[in-house]
Amino acid sequence: MRTGEPFPSVEDVLAALATGTWHWDTATGLVTVDAEAARLLGLPAEPATLTEAQTRARLHPVDWSEITGVVPLAVAEGTLAEVRIRIMDEEGDVLRVVRSRSKPSFDPERRAYELIGTLQEVTEPIPGTAAARSAVTGDWRRSREAFLLDAGRALAEARSTEEVLRVVAGLSMPGFTPDGLILFGVEGDRLTITGQHGHQPGDMGPFAYMPLTTDYPATEVVRTGRAVYLSSPEEYKARYPATWPLARHFARRSWAFLPLTLAGRTMGTWMAGFTYPVAFTPDERAVLATVARMLAQALSRAGTAESERELTDGLQRSMLPSLGPEIPGMRVAARYIPTGGGLQVGGDWYDMIPLPSGRFALVIGDVQGHDVRAAGLMGQLRIALRAYAAEGHRPDAVLTRASRFLHGITHDEQMTDLRFATCLYGEVDPATGMLEIARAGHPHPVIRMADGTVMLRPTAGGLPLGIDPDADYPTTRFALEPGETLMLCTDGLIETGGHDMASGWHRLRAILEEHQDDLETLADALVQGVHGPSSHHTTGPLADRREDDIALLLLCRPGADGGCSAASVQDTAVPPRVRRTLLSVGQDEPERIAEARQYLRDLLHDWASADQVDSAVLLVSEMVTNVLVHTDADALLLAEVTGEGGGRRLRVEVFDTGDDLPHKRRPGELASSGRGLMLIELLADGWGVDPRGEGKSIWFVLYEPPDASADGPDPAV
Repeated sequence: MRTGEPFPSVEDVLAALATGTWHWDTATGLVTVDAEAARLLGLPAEPATLTEAQTRARLHPVDWSEITGVVPLAVAEGTLAEVRIRIMDEEGDVLRVVRSRSKPSFDPERRAYELIGTLQEVTEPIPGTAAARSAVTGDWRRSREAFLLDAGRALAEARSTEEVLRVVAGLSMPGFTPDGLILFGVEGDRLTITGQHGHQPGDMGPFAYMPLTTDYPATEVVRTGRAVYLSSPEEYKARYPATWPLARHFARRSWAFLPLTLAGRTMGTWMAGFTYPVAFTPDERAVLATVARMLAQALSRAGTAESERELTDGLQRSMLPSLGPEIPGMRVAARYIPTGGGLQVGGDWYDMIPLPSGRFALVIGDVQGHDVRAAGLMGQLRIALRAYAAEGHRPDAVLTRASRFLHGITHDEQMTDLRFATCLYGEVDPATGMLEIARAGHPHPVIRMADGTVMLRPTAGGLPLGIDPDADYPTTRFALEPGETLMLCTDGLIETGGHDMASGWHRLRAILEEHQDDLETLADALVQGVHGPSSHHTTGPLADRREDDIALLLLCRPGADGGCSAASVQDTAVPPRVRRTLLSVGQDEPERIAEARQYLRDLLHDWASADQVDSAVLLVSEMVTNVLVHTDADALLLAEVTGEGGGRRLRVEVFDTGDDLPHKRRPGELASSGRGLMLIELLADGWGVDPRGEGKSIWFVLYEPPDASADGPDPAV
């Protein structure tokens, strides 16, 4: 280049060096090449845009597999992706060999790779010839080490026999690459075929279940544990004349049969066949032997993993029954998701048990831990609960007996790993929708009402099972109204993703309120909403887990239209249903007054007047407290919301079995009580006291204003 002349462009420099450029975007599936790259691919020497299929048709299949394996590795390590590629003509012969160098990148949003690189022709002697071995000698050690490192990494990541075969089929050995592979195993005194590559399925028939006494290279390797190398058809025919006719029609020129040895035992044979002569030099034999050892270890790991999966899948199926036949007047859906990794069973479970009375029981529980022992205890506890339920015991008696049972099997002298379990046991009457629930340290049930309102349903409870053999478990009774759905779950569903019980509950509440589909779809939405797409199955699609087991039960009492979603109720001509809740507060449960207040707030979550909500909560607190202080009876709270938004009516009624009717008093300034009825009269739109045969009820009514402006001036003004 003379002084003062412009510097040549990059394109001119690359053209002078006979180097082409190309660009591949896996998101679009298009490969763009310049004129030189097109020429090297055997196309007209002009720029072109090819599909992946068109590009792949120009390359040797093994080399294409190597490209797809090298690209992710180069991205992970931040290095260049460099491979040698054999370009094929229309007859399937090698047209030329090119070196591809590229810098790949990965776009996580598109989940696609993008490569920009160069192609340059290289001199490639015919494989298996002296020239080929001479050309490889200079960088043999470097290429061998790189190949073995890549092969070891790929085989270590294989998790099944199928994946191992896929990895082996994609290996491109330095200087020599087989065109056909067979993995032989041993079953009794016979040779079996574990997998193959490069053959038609029918080709393997003569080799399947071949006796180990047969004069065949693979059987000899199994018998002796020593490799067999055959460099020519003549050598094969001379050493194994009986089985040479079986191998002749494959038209190969060289074969290597290597033992798959693990812990000193030959577990099978790996056959690599070549369509060109291979001398099997010491270096080549070293590479093959090393791959065979890695292959044996990978197959052993994959076999162990597959056996464990089969065992745990069987264990899971035996421990987690289906929900059984349909229940007249009810719909049930369930999901179980074990902790990911290791055993696919854990300490969580659900069950549905037919009862002698014609009713049925729903059970959900969580044994402490995620290991084999937790799964074993879960199975034992589940059987015990079914036995106690079949005897006809009430929910409180079932849990008391179950607690005594778990305490007995975890607190003997030889047990150092003490365990407990949470559990919720509910007896359901399909005819009336009445539920009687006993709870042992388990999360409260959740109700989604017919209008889509979602509320925690506080229930009485006791200690987790197994802590106190004499623990009591009080019961709570309430009715599931038509159109309502009951949700029972373990804490894994609530606390997944770093959530605590409070924030996790709010997340589930949003899913329950927004979902407008059938019960099965709702179960999937709850699981996927907290965890993502699903893969395991019991009664429906489930998800891989990494934090805690999940068990989920949904029970719906269909509405008049036969649906279980809020949308189905809203879209019908049936008048809106009453939003109703029932809650009992015992004499020995004053702490549940706070639950009653919160429960009423949840019931009125969309009430237009915040002041009226505060008033209703205050009056409920006064009424329930009055029963507990001035009578020996328990208090039963019934709250109903009727009508449409902006004009609804709230009626709250508190029942007790006391005989004395309350009366209004005029307390002095220093009096500590006596103001309950005065507050009701002041804050309620209507109220009264009604005798109820044995006992009485006191009630009040509030009417919702048309909008929130009834509370006073707009705070934004």
